[in-house]
Amino acid sequence: MFILYLSSKSFKVFAYDFSSCFSLFLFIACLCMVCIMSRASSQLAFFLCGCYMAALGVHAGEHYVADHHKAGYYVAAVYEHQSILSPNPLALTSRKEALELMNQNLDIYEQQVMTAAQKGVQIIVFPEDGIHGFNFTRTSIYPFLDFMPSPQLVKWNPCLEPQRFNDTEVLQRLSCMALKGEMFLVANLGTKQPCHSSDPGCPNDGRYQFNTDVVFSSNGTLVDRYRKHNLYFEAAVDAPLKVDHIIFDTPFAGKVGIFTCFDILFFNPAIQLLRDSEVKHIVYPAAWMNQLPLLAAIQIQSAFAIAFGINFLAANIHHPSLGMTGSGIYTPLKSFWHHDMESSKGHLIIAQVARNPQGLVGTENATGKMDPSHSKFLKILAGDPYCEKDAQEVHCDAATKWNMNAPPTFYSEMMYDNFTLVPVWGKEGYLRVCANGLCCYLLYQRPTLSKELYALGVFDGLHTVHGTYYVQVCALVKCGGLGFDTCGQEITEATGIFEFHLWGNFSTSYIFPLFLTSGMTLETPDQLGWENGHYFLRKSRLSSGLVTAALYGRLYERD
Repeated sequence: MFILYLSSKSFKVFAYDFSSCFSLFLFIACLCMVCIMSRASSQLAFFLCGCYMAALGVHAGEHYVADHHKAGYYVAAVYEHQSILSPNPLALTSRKEALELMNQNLDIYEQQVMTAAQKGVQIIVFPEDGIHGFNFTRTSIYPFLDFMPSPQLVKWNPCLEPQRFNDTEVLQRLSCMALKGEMFLVANLGTKQPCHSSDPGCPNDGRYQFNTDVVFSSNGTLVDRYRKHNLYFEAAVDAPLKVDHIIFDTPFAGKVGIFTCFDILFFNPAIQLLRDSEVKHIVYPAAWMNQLPLLAAIQIQSAFAIAFGINFLAANIHHPSLGMTGSGIYTPLKSFWHHDMESSKGHLIIAQVARNPQGLVGTENATGKMDPSHSKFLKILAGDPYCEKDAQEVHCDAATKWNMNAPPTFYSEMMYDNFTLVPVWGKEGYLRVCANGLCCYLLYQRPTLSKELYALGVFDGLHTVHGTYYVQVCALVKCGGLGFDTCGQEITEATGIFEFHLWGNFSTSYIFPLFLTSGMTLETPDQLGWENGHYFLRKSRLSSGLVTAALYGRLYERD
């Protein structure tokens, strides 16, 4: 993995995955050619180099995709939108005034669609709440809602049939964007649906109000809609009485699933959708507030793609003052992401994505070519008679022997949960820490020691703040300072380099590998999988200091 940093703060980072030194040579040669031809077309320079550019920034003309429609691939885009918000979302307003505000955001959407169309994009995803905003009451949001007919019952192209239904101005504009840009378009808006008092679920005001994602085809037809099920403090809208499990077909990617923001942490609809083995792509509008060290937007988005071996197209809203940033196009092997807490501008990401994503290779019981650390790991798990262990110390044969002083166990709050932790001291070692039925283990080596405190933590229990759900977590984290009480604090910079195995005796198969390095950058595990009843993550050759490496297990049945 080669990480390229750009000087522009609005485009934080993007990633390339080089499978050989030769491809790295081509990349460097390509950069040189672009510099030489700086007054010529950058697109032509990349074409002459035969260089495959995989990610683009928001600014038109900065980066390009060569060979837009390569066989077996499609071109996708996500837009992180700095939305124009209502100055007073609690105040009552008219439909006309609501449309005036929403059209300002839709104007920006249209500009991004046109930019994406020039790059050959076939599907674009916009964020949750990007058109109308948030923090409404049930009454004050009403003028911002479009009427939403069921796509299962009505075939409708709002752009071509604008008079068919009243209060559908937003749907009409989105439909026309999809038609004009000749691409599938996914967006989020508020919708309303009248109901009758005979309906036992009908609210007292006689209507359902939903947080809704819509999908339009490249000819502007309304393909489907998803109504958010797992609401996050959203008093202005209703959860549908029955969970929507929405999968739509595309000519370029096959079956695509859809869900919204907080849904990612729950079984329905997110996990249920992926029980269809043909679903290899998810589109994901979000308005996600980052929470470190475990649940930054780019962390969970990337982890979901890796855990399920899928492509994950995530568009987050951009409001840094609220901790809201982090979007990307994620595949199991590499990711193209944006995280920026400084810029006040939106950001467009475009990437070429495989129709059939390839997962991590050799994640199941790999016993081929093996480095010494992996051999130690397997011996520990197998209970090898030549490798005896206790809670804090390992005694192996001459080739694998080391010792360390037993570190103390301590407790600290992380993500509002009470974690049990042990400090990670020294240049190498083996640690274990347990809570309830979960034991977490760390086998590590460090090329050099940094003046930072790291800790291995475990939590096995019900999380109850900002949502209620059961988690099992093994986490290697950098602490905020040198005191034990700083472990679990939100930090983004680190210098500590590790080569390590992290594993635990999880009682769920739904485990998400959360990986974050210094400067809000992502890493891909070298290896993941089950070994002798334990789930493990293996990583060496970090490109920057480790902030968090965690295995985040979800026990949905205990929620």
